[in-house]
Amino acid sequence: QVQLVESGGGLVQAGGSLRLSCAASGRTFSRDAMGWFRQAPGKERDFVSAISWRGSTYYADSVKGRFTISRDNAKNTVYLQMNSLKPEDTAVYYCAADLLGDGMGLAFPSRYEYWGQGTQVTVSS
Repeated sequence: QVQLVESGGGLVQAGGSLRLSCAASGRTFSRDAMGWFRQAPGKERDFVSAISWRGSTYYADSVKGRFTISRDNAKNTVYLQMNSLKPEDTAVYYCAADLLGDGMGLAFPSRYEYWGQGTQVTVSS
């Protein structure tokens, strides 16, 4: 059974940092692209960042320069380092796996086959 489990969310003051982790099990994800999305109450699920199986990285404009995505294939884990957090970053953060591995469309939720349950990130002002 394929599972993605996020961790590392929490409450942080504006300007602070958090590191999210997404541990995958049930299959080897080294040839998959991995993505992070977020969803605030009453809003759609938005793209945050993605990393291809080759290590190419992609970011939403709103997080460029503040967030860094990385992966450790040996641990089947993807990370999202979030610095200089702002109240508008508050959301539930989801990781997802895309079996194609790279290419156009990694910013779209429909591209991804597997999803985690999400972890709450709350940034206070």
